Amino acid sequence: MKFIATLFWTFILVQVLGYVASSMTNTEYSIQTISIIGVIATVLIAILAAAIPKPEVETH
Repeated sequence: MKFIATLFWTFILVQVLGYVASSMTNTEYSIQTISIIGVIATVLIAILAAAIPKPEVETH
């Protein structure tokens, strides 16, 4: 479920960023290219989250 939520929000934020960047640079907005970038970003975020060690919680 965490991966699906990450995919959803990454997709939305990358689409907004791509639209704004293409508008500022006066280039064509390509939803296909930006969607691929969003999926790649999601995979990189998942790998990074798995690589970071979780802190151990001490019980008292």
